[in-house]
Amino acid sequence: MGGREALVRALDEGAEAGRDGAPVTSCPYPAGDLRRSAWVRGYAKTRQLPDAG
Repeated sequence: MGGREALVRALDEGAEAGRDGAPVTSCPYPAGDLRRSAWVRGYAKTRQLPDAG
């Protein structure tokens, strides 16, 4: 698997985890791995923040 494909896959997996409400600690990639950064970015894009109101 190519580097770009791995990053896109990690981004999509993170987005799915965010939509499902999984905890951010469920990221399957180790610290220092670029796929972890992509996963967290995908997670953050879709995760709903609690209302501040």
